[in-house]
Amino acid sequence: MAQESPLQKQLISLGLQARMAMVYLAILEMGQGTVTEITRKAGINRTTGYSILDNLVAREMISVSGKKPKQQYTAEDPEKILKLLQDEVARGQEHMSIAQKLVPELKSIYQKGARPRVIFHEGTEGMEEVYEDTLTSRESIRAFASIEDMHGALPHYFPQYYKRRAGKGISIRAIIPANPAGMERASQDKDESRETALVPADKFHFSPEINIYDNKVMIASWREKLGIIIESQEIAEAMKEIYELAWAEAKRLDMDIKNKTISQV
Repeated sequence: MAQESPLQKQLISLGLQARMAMVYLAILEMGQGTVTEITRKAGINRTTGYSILDNLVAREMISVSGKKPKQQYTAEDPEKILKLLQDEVARGQEHMSIAQKLVPELKSIYQKGARPRVIFHEGTEGMEEVYEDTLTSRESIRAFASIEDMHGALPHYFPQYYKRRAGKGISIRAIIPANPAGMERASQDKDESRETALVPADKFHFSPEINIYDNKVMIASWREKLGIIIESQEIAEAMKEIYELAWAEAKRLDMDIKNKTISQV
C-alpha cells in the first residue's frame, strides 16, 4: 500500500479506515466513476471496493445511481463530513445521557448478583492503586487510619490525595490515634472534607488501615506493602455496622481528649 498522504492521515483521524480514505479521495478527484474506475485509481481490488463504497454511501459522503455493473458513484459536498461528525457527537451525547441513568441500575443488579471479589495490589504502586479506588466512592468513606504510617510510606502522595478527594466531593469519617501527626491532620478537617475522631494513641494504632465505602472494604498493610480490596455488599454492610458502633465510642474518647487538652491550657 502506498504511503498515506497528509489528507489521508487527517481523514483517518476522523474515523475513516485507511482504504476508505483512499477511495473517498479518489472519488473526490474524479467527481464520479464506476467501481472499476474508482478501485483502479485507489489501487485496491474490486471486491474490497464494493464494500468500501457501500460504507461511504451509508455515511452519505458519496451517492450512487444506476444498476450494477454500471453504477456510478458520485462524491457529495465535503460539508457532509461536518454533518456526519455533528450527528456522531449528538448520538454520543444521547448515549452518554442514557448511560448515566442506566449504569447505576446495572451496577445495582451486578452488586446483588455478583460473587464477592478479593483484589490484591502489591508494592508502593499497589498501595496507591487501592487509595485511587476510594476516589470512586459514591458515599462518605468510613476509615480506621494511622496518619504516621500513611505519610511515612507515601509522603508525596497523600497531600494531593486529600485535595483530590475533597475536590470530588467525597467526605470521610476517620478514627485515628491522637499522636502529633493525627492531631495535625485533624486540624485540616474542614479543608479536607473530613470529620475526625481522635482516640488514645497508647491504646489504638490501626495498622493496617481499613476504609469502608460503597460495597467495598479496603485494607492497606503498610508493613507488608499490600493493598486489598474486598468487593462484597454483605461484608461491606457488616463492616459499616461495626464502624458505627466504633464511631460512637471514638467520639466519646475524642471529647475526653479535647476536654483534657483544654484543662491543661
